[in-house]
Amino acid sequence: MELLYDDNYFMRQALIEAQKAFEADEVPVGAVIAIDNKIIARAHNLTERLNDVTAHAEMQAITSAANFLNGKYLNGCTLYVTLEPCVMCMGAIYWAQLSRIVYAAADQKRGYRQARIAPHPKATVSGGVMESASADLLHQFFESKRK
Repeated sequence: MELLYDDNYFMRQALIEAQKAFEADEVPVGAVIAIDNKIIARAHNLTERLNDVTAHAEMQAITSAANFLNGKYLNGCTLYVTLEPCVMCMGAIYWAQLSRIVYAAADQKRGYRQARIAPHPKATVSGGVMESASADLLHQFFESKRK
């Protein structure tokens, strides 16, 4: 029996957010935060629109989820994001105490793993979920910028 709400389902939702970023000429990264199989936050990059280098999808999603839960800690929540979090975002993820982080594409240049930063000790991290779909969208975006 196939699970309706698996990692692929939630990552598809994050990819919808990434597509919104792409269409707004933002780096196409999307994120959703779920708890008990319910999405409580959706976000995508807004750095260009807000003229704010901290307006990454993860940061927007964390703020939204914290507001939804009326608290700063996101214990029991899972973040689904289409690109490996950067150092800044992993710091926020750590402090928000998300229980699980699932990302699609690895970021070989700016991902948190390049800086050897560890997630919160109680958190688990999974990478590569729908990696090619995310990587393809990012590649398409940056190719259009090189023309």
